[in-house]
Amino acid sequence: MKKVITPLDRFYNLSDYPFSPNYVAVGDGMTMHYVDEGPKDGEVVLLLHGEPSWSYLYRHMIPVFAEAGYRTIAPDLIGFGKSDKPVKMKDYTYQRHVDWVRKFITRLDLTGINLFCQDWGGLIGLRLAAEMEERFSRIVAGNTMLPNGIGKPAEAFLQWREYSKKVPKLNVGKILQNSTVRELTEAEIAAYWAPYPDTEYMAGAKIFPSLVPIDRDDPAVPANDAAWEVLKKWEKPFLTLFSDKDPITAGGEKVLRKLIPGAKDQPKMTINDGGHFLQEDKPQGIAEIMIHWMKEN
Repeated sequence: MKKVITPLDRFYNLSDYPFSPNYVAVGDGMTMHYVDEGPKDGEVVLLLHGEPSWSYLYRHMIPVFAEAGYRTIAPDLIGFGKSDKPVKMKDYTYQRHVDWVRKFITRLDLTGINLFCQDWGGLIGLRLAAEMEERFSRIVAGNTMLPNGIGKPAEAFLQWREYSKKVPKLNVGKILQNSTVRELTEAEIAAYWAPYPDTEYMAGAKIFPSLVPIDRDDPAVPANDAAWEVLKKWEKPFLTLFSDKDPITAGGEKVLRKLIPGAKDQPKMTINDGGHFLQEDKPQGIAEIMIHWMKEN
């Protein structure tokens, strides 16, 4: 499949993003970029982002985990950040995203994973936790879900799904700003624009919402149903950490807590004054909550 690679000079001198780049081949001719900070023999924290963000979203959380002794890994999904980007929307499928991250995990031979997943990071990460259960120790789900076509999606999501398909060019900066509570700086907005020199680089970001299975006849439903059968028996620690100002995933934590045994006896926690991208609004607090929780569980 034809791909493009964002020129690296687009990423020079980004605000608060001093991390060394790392790359690994993940199949289909694709190479995935990732941040890998902290002691290499430390317990693994895996941070999975959604759309249209990239590992820059975790820039304030990565040092907190690393300084606490965790090996902190934040990949850029294929189509995002410094990773390779297929130029045709039809080359992106839910299954391919799962397979790319699966290959990433196996190539790095990650075990004892503490997963933090938000947005599409959860659609991919929760699937993989169920399919690679032996590699995961704990899960923190923030503003995310594992949809299988049951229930009606939020109206805000349906509007976003239609918009993303039809708009010629995603206004990445505006999307991030409208989905956070605090005011992003010009430098931060520029960093979110960095992966996208023009529309040729945006296919992955534009198609992602359309890949969410909202109907039972979606091709991703059988695999997500199978994942749910595992998650409904998941006894390992599972924490929901949703924010109070996200219209897209509001209420999702109730479903996770009800259905996943490992979540039922965990504290009910809400990130106050947090938007959809809660990592931008409360990064230090989220990281500290997660570190304390991992030590307690």
